[in-house]
Amino acid sequence: MTALLIAVIYLAFISLGLPDSLLGSAWPSMFAEMGSTITGAGTLAMLISACTIVSSLAADRVIHRFGTVRVTTVSVAMTAAALFGFSFSRSYFQLVLWCIPYGLGAGAVDSALNNYVALHYSSKHMSWLHCMWGVGATVGPLIMGLCLSGGARWPAGYRIIGVFQIVLAVILALSVPLWERDAGGKDEEKERNVLSLKQAVSLPGAKAILIAFFCYCGMETSTGLWAASWLVSVKGISAAEAAGLAALFYLGITAGRGASGFIAERLGDRNMIRLGEGIAGAGVLILLLASRLAPAKLALVLIGLGCAPIYPSIIHSTPERFGRENSQSLVGIQMASAYLGSTLAPKIFGWISDWAGMRWYPVYLVFFVLLMLSMTEYAGLISDRWQRRA
Repeated sequence: MTALLIAVIYLAFISLGLPDSLLGSAWPSMFAEMGSTITGAGTLAMLISACTIVSSLAADRVIHRFGTVRVTTVSVAMTAAALFGFSFSRSYFQLVLWCIPYGLGAGAVDSALNNYVALHYSSKHMSWLHCMWGVGATVGPLIMGLCLSGGARWPAGYRIIGVFQIVLAVILALSVPLWERDAGGKDEEKERNVLSLKQAVSLPGAKAILIAFFCYCGMETSTGLWAASWLVSVKGISAAEAAGLAALFYLGITAGRGASGFIAERLGDRNMIRLGEGIAGAGVLILLLASRLAPAKLALVLIGLGCAPIYPSIIHSTPERFGRENSQSLVGIQMASAYLGSTLAPKIFGWISDWAGMRWYPVYLVFFVLLMLSMTEYAGLISDRWQRRA
């Protein structure tokens, strides 16, 4: 039964990844019909992120009341409704309205499932869980691309993925007995602490971990968003070639998370975080010093491989760092900090680039790596002291 439940959870994380990269792949075909511009997707993406942050912060109390599986089921259904809403929209304003359930559903799923796996499963499953997100994020644009190339237009892509979300919501609803049995026949969510934002942030090491999460997601999204532009502006290659090379970063993340599952239990969460930071740091340093294209290709792969274990390992270490009874509160806030980094960091570099040029891209990534490394090490020291006193 445990194997069946983890399969359901993996499916849920694939579904979380499916819509994440859909807007970017569909927007060039959408914006004219919506009466918008090619840059109009930025506002939609920021609104989705804002709703995801709100959902992540509220997830602790909602999960405490209704339980992980029920919150996840309803959230997946909300995402499905939003996808169908996108497909039937005929104006930009309608898209704006559908962004609200789109983001609220994603944040609740992310917080609920991350904490559940951190509490009930080993670190290898956390790595593979996030690998499943990469699978979904890769498959989503492929489905949209097939629809567009086959003449079905962009609404068909949204509807196909919406149908997948509905099927998953039904599977989740039918799997309630599996979740209750796996949790030992009791509603564990109702027995833990529900901390306010102030209480959670006041826990020893919490502020440092939140900064680390902001830095990680800022680095990941900035690398993915600006890699192609940097290759074109600084290395002088064509836009078509740069787009293909930028995908090396995402390939590194997905492959790295698959591989991390085989060594995570042996090394432990803290060493996996250090390993990832070291590899990502090496990649960023090569990117900074590379004068030719070949080392830059290697650097993007290394940054992706380095990013792979950091996010899942920090999440998986949360119950150990802050106590099982506090983990859901911390995971929700960590998700909010992560989405905040994903939203703000790429935009900030866009401003820097407009002012100082794209050549500062590797320096910007160096800043995030160094701050993230210092914050995770500082949080580890505080956690050790706290546990010794306890």
